[in-house]
Amino acid sequence: QVQLVETGGGLAQAGGSLRLSCAASGSIFRVNTMGWYRQAPGKQRELVAEVTTSGRTNYADSVKGRFTASRDNAKKSVYLQMNSLKPEDTAVYFCNAILALNFGDTWTTYWGQGTQVTVSS
Repeated sequence: QVQLVETGGGLAQAGGSLRLSCAASGSIFRVNTMGWYRQAPGKQRELVAEVTTSGRTNYADSVKGRFTASRDNAKKSVYLQMNSLKPEDTAVYFCNAILALNFGDTWTTYWGQGTQVTVSS
């Protein structure tokens, strides 16, 4: 069974930093893009950052210059370093990975269970 296990998150003060980690486990043939989404209360889930297999990154405008996404392909892991946090960054953060479980499979999107990030002013 494939799982995306997230660690990190928690409570930080405005201006502070947090680091999220996510590892994919289970029988996985190939990993494509990995990334992070977030969902604040009453809002839709939105892309925060994503990293392709070659390391190319894409960020939401709201986090550019403050957040850095990276990955370790050997560990099937993706990370999110969050600096200069703002209260508006408060949300549940979800790890996302596009995976193929077997040779010839189509790509399928998987989600982590989510981790709460709360930034106090």
